Amino acid sequence: MDPTFVQNLHTLLVQFTSNDTVQLKAATAQLNREYYKNPLCIPALASIMANSPEVPVRQLAAVELRKRISQASGELWLQVSQDQREEIKGKLPEIVLSESSNLVRHSTARVVAAVAAIEMPLGHWQNLLTFLEQTCMSQQAAHREVGIYILYTVLENIVEGFDNHISSFFKLFESLLNDPESAEVRITTVRALGVVAQYIDADDKAEIRNFQNLLPSMINVIGQCVEAGNEAGARQLFDVFETLLILEIPLLGQHIPQLAQFLLTCGANRNYDSELRVLALNALNWTVQYKKSKVQSHGLAPAILEGLMPITTEDEPEDADDDAPSRSSLRIIDCLATSLPPTQVFPALRQLIQQYFSSADAGQRRGAMLALGVSVEGCSEFMTPLMGEVWPIIEAGLQDHDATVRKASCVAVSCLCEWLEEECAAKHAVLVPMMMQLVNDPVTQRTACTALDALLEIMHDVIDQYLPIIMERLIGLLDSAPIGVKCVVIGAIGSAAHASKSKFLLYFQPTMERFKHFLVLVNEGEEQELRGITMDAVGTFAEAVGKDVFRPYFRDMMGQAFNGIQLNSARLKECSFLFFGVMARVFGDEFAEYLPQVVPSLLQSLQQPEHGEEERLSVSNPDNAQSFASGLTPSSAITVSDEINIEDDETDLDKLLDVNSSICIEKEIAADTIGTIFAATGPHFREYVEPCTIELVTQLAHYYDGIRKSATDSLLQIIRTYYDLTNPHEWQPGLTGFEPLDSQLTSLINHILPSLLEMYESEDNKSLDAFGVKKDLTQLTSMPYSGAKVVSSLCVGLAETANKLGPGFLDTRVESFANIALQVLEQKAICQQDPDQDEGDEAPEDSAEYDSILISSAGDLVAALATALGAEFASGYEKFAPLIMKYYKKNRSLSDRSSAIGCLSEIIGGMKNAITPWTQPLMDLFYRALGDEEPEVHCNAAFASGLLIEHSENDLSPQYITILAALRPMFIVPADAPSSVLNARDNAVGAVARMIVKNTAALPLDQVLPVFLNALPLQNDFLENRPVFRAIFHLFKTQPAVLHPHLDKLLHVFAFVLDPATAQDMVGDEIRAELISLIALLNREEPAKVQAAGLAAFI
Repeated sequence: MDPTFVQNLHTLLVQFTSNDTVQLKAATAQLNREYYKNPLCIPALASIMANSPEVPVRQLAAVELRKRISQASGELWLQVSQDQREEIKGKLPEIVLSESSNLVRHSTARVVAAVAAIEMPLGHWQNLLTFLEQTCMSQQAAHREVGIYILYTVLENIVEGFDNHISSFFKLFESLLNDPESAEVRITTVRALGVVAQYIDADDKAEIRNFQNLLPSMINVIGQCVEAGNEAGARQLFDVFETLLILEIPLLGQHIPQLAQFLLTCGANRNYDSELRVLALNALNWTVQYKKSKVQSHGLAPAILEGLMPITTEDEPEDADDDAPSRSSLRIIDCLATSLPPTQVFPALRQLIQQYFSSADAGQRRGAMLALGVSVEGCSEFMTPLMGEVWPIIEAGLQDHDATVRKASCVAVSCLCEWLEEECAAKHAVLVPMMMQLVNDPVTQRTACTALDALLEIMHDVIDQYLPIIMERLIGLLDSAPIGVKCVVIGAIGSAAHASKSKFLLYFQPTMERFKHFLVLVNEGEEQELRGITMDAVGTFAEAVGKDVFRPYFRDMMGQAFNGIQLNSARLKECSFLFFGVMARVFGDEFAEYLPQVVPSLLQSLQQPEHGEEERLSVSNPDNAQSFASGLTPSSAITVSDEINIEDDETDLDKLLDVNSSICIEKEIAADTIGTIFAATGPHFREYVEPCTIELVTQLAHYYDGIRKSATDSLLQIIRTYYDLTNPHEWQPGLTGFEPLDSQLTSLINHILPSLLEMYESEDNKSLDAFGVKKDLTQLTSMPYSGAKVVSSLCVGLAETANKLGPGFLDTRVESFANIALQVLEQKAICQQDPDQDEGDEAPEDSAEYDSILISSAGDLVAALATALGAEFASGYEKFAPLIMKYYKKNRSLSDRSSAIGCLSEIIGGMKNAITPWTQPLMDLFYRALGDEEPEVHCNAAFASGLLIEHSENDLSPQYITILAALRPMFIVPADAPSSVLNARDNAVGAVARMIVKNTAALPLDQVLPVFLNALPLQNDFLENRPVFRAIFHLFKTQPAVLHPHLDKLLHVFAFVLDPATAQDMVGDEIRAELISLIALLNREEPAKVQAAGLAAFI
């Protein structure tokens, strides 16, 4: 080896670690040009790493040596002579053991790993394992630390060559986990086990058992770290356990109760450092999320809740972005509620809430309120019948003498409004005055405005009586409130506009004048947030007042939206994109002139790199040089200058993740907006279809679930909108002789669907948190996306598209679509898999409410297949019907029972008379559903029964009396009944109408008609007006005499459905035309009655 070459290289490395930027750049250029492409640099760097007197230089030499060895699959290393390679391999163990600097030792260990990654697969360097085992068992703790660290780094890089030694490793690791002297040995052993776990085969029961036997000791090591306040070590070990939680191998199964208890104990111990407690609680959150079958089967939720509730009472930090044990505990309650069956969560939580809310300690009352709020999302259906007990607690909390309890109660109201709209809207007389009172209190102003915002969003027509006082108070706050409060005030004004619609006209112009100066704010932080929320509110105004009123502001507001994009704020871009979508919906064709600016901005957003992908850093001092190597995985490596990678344990990833999260949400909105704008602008968008489709297909592989979901929705929307542009004929069900779709549309579909189906195959149950995108800690009830939500959206989108395009969309894909639905209904889709569930076990019938949403979406897809295939779905019915029917059992949730009957009704509607062979089994099921305790099920059962009677060729008239008896209770409805009860009545009326048309003679009309007509006009489900009026027309044609005693009632019903003042079309063009003809005939016989009914305009 040329000494001059080594000396010159050493000089350049010294120069590289200088403080002089000019020297650093010159050294970098010369290193890359003259040394790093020459294989001689490898032995030279090894020599410098071993002999340089300067720690920073040895450190840099080790980092660069590892890189040169590894680059291009070891190409440069293999160009070094065999003798030199053997010499380096021989000296590396000695160098690493004799190195005094811990950082350099770690970097040298990584050099060993890099060499091993090349040499061991070739069958070389067999004595390395012997050296590692001897070093790990050395009497000197420092040598054991080096040995296990090298083994850990080698395993990170290569497991091939060690496959046959895994069993002996387990014995070695068992000893090292209990090292009596060195915590570092114990910590690194756990990290090494985390690497080994990733290579254990799911079928290798022996290795799984060996690993599981070490878990108690691994848990003990974490406990030791936490007890000692070793945050860095604890963070590394919690990372290991989080990795174990997401692996598809059942390594943790039998230890989940022990692990959960340990994490809960750590998180609850107020003697520990707050950050360590948060780490433990975050790991518990992952445990619930990814091992929910074990948490469920062991019934751990009540004990976990009992341990979490004291933590919820702790103080929260002022900064909404700061984490704390109290916030972590609430996230776990949220996760329990959304991941587990509500029967396992809410009864226990309900008792704790009542206990804590009755406490004299304000902290306990506050914790009870927040726990109630975060649990609503996952338990809303289960909570509905219990709201009579909940409201007194809410009302007491809103009037509590402690401000923190009042604020927590406002948070709970916000959550309730989001998930229990009807129940909250019905309480407006109590909630609105309370909210207005709290808005007047500066202490509760912000949270009260947020709750008022949520309440106004769902009030609809009821808002009229409150609008003047609400607007007066909110507008006043725009002058006096702090900027943070102004943000929520403007959000509440937007919700008021949304609810009041045209009634907002009175306030529109003055409010816009007040908003103008908010739309030009540019400073980061609260100012940009205020600008974005104002933009959102203005979009809501446009939808409320309509395009003609909003048009004078249209152009200027579009300019402000484009200006917002130029500020390069992810939040403002998100708001601008949402605004574009709203403007496109409101203005339609008029929006087309902006497409050349809007579409490129959306595509640029989707194509931008996320923070951290292209980071560059110049190292200009020895301190930075010393922090090059650490032992973190390559995912946190930072690029230095052109080619020099460094690794830094201390890299603060929080800011990277914040930006990452913001950009991901921006991209999610951008992807969603593309589909919205195409749907609104139609043919004007045609030239953008191809580039948008290509980019959206690319986004289907994104790691963030929200982007995949939005891309899925938009791609299927693009197909549906493009279909409308082809001027299609009305399709007939069935694949036999169907009319092919437009050739360009077919090409578009063929480009999109393979990618969607490929995405489905890889959608698992991991949420975005597994990939480093932070959830907003302030949004405690925001359930993270997961593969299940993406698959649910895919099923719904495919169903909508199949219903619109018909058999041409299915074509050769029936089997693929059917398999998706089949796997979901059998609970065997990848996103439903749980590696800890014992093989052959049935999925539990008691499931989380979110799981029911996925099942329901699969039912939508099955129903769409039946609609598009018609009679050809008969073989599919035999496959799907038993799966769907199993979801109608008494122990199934309301959502499962309701969607099962609803799905069957849609199948009947699609198959029509081809359903005949299965008539009686279906009718027997519907009898049971008509006797269900829930009106949502009654509604679907009545609809399904009516469709079966209408379409089956079997004569069901002998059962008419039995069916009428089952339907009769649905006609007894108080005026203030909830909408679910009114919907059930409307569908019961529709069922009777279908019975009348199918076989009038089988009905006792003298008893049926008074009840039937008394339920008219329909108030909720106007689609059922179609069978109702078909029945009325049928009776007028066949037995007019039976209707004459009821003519006044009928004319009143006719006037109601034809009232031009009603915004909603209640009957459709065909029935309207026939009804007007009937009125003309009746006018000949009873002109006075027709005139008195206000129907003269239709004669």
